[in-house]
Formats: sequence, C-alpha cells, structure tokens
Amino acid sequence: MAKNKKKQAQEEKSGPALWVEKIKIFLEEAKGELEKVTWPTQKQVLMTTIAVVVLVGVLSVFLSLVDFGLAKIVQWILS
Repeated sequence: MAKNKKKQAQEEKSGPALWVEKIKIFLEEAKGELEKVTWPTQKQVLMTTIAVVVLVGVLSVFLSLVDFGLAKIVQWILS
C-alpha cells in the first residue's frame, strides 16, 4: 500500500520535484536497511583489528626476506 502511494506521488510530480522525491524515498529505504544490520561488538572489532595488524606484520617480514634473498641471488648471478 505504501509503495502505491509512493508511485502515485512520483507520477504526479515531474522534473526536479520528481528527483527530490526519488532521493527522499532512497534515503528512507537506506535507513530501513541500516536498521537491519547486525553491527559487530567492540570486542569483535578489536580482535579482528589485531588479527589484521599481526597478519600484515608477518607478511611484510616474509616478503622482505624473499625480496632480500632474490636480490642476493640476482647479485650472485650478475657478478
């Protein structure tokens, strides 16, 4: 029923008024969807942040070692 009213309101308007109505409807629907979201707890955010930081650290050390090793191999080949 509400959608019929929205469609009817859209059909009555034209030009900029129609765009304003469409934007208003979009924002109302977006707000409704955001109310359905299950947001993570502070503890979950903290734990996943720590996991990401640790993983980035481990990968950066690993890639640094690989880069250093490959550079030494290339130097050995070229010399």
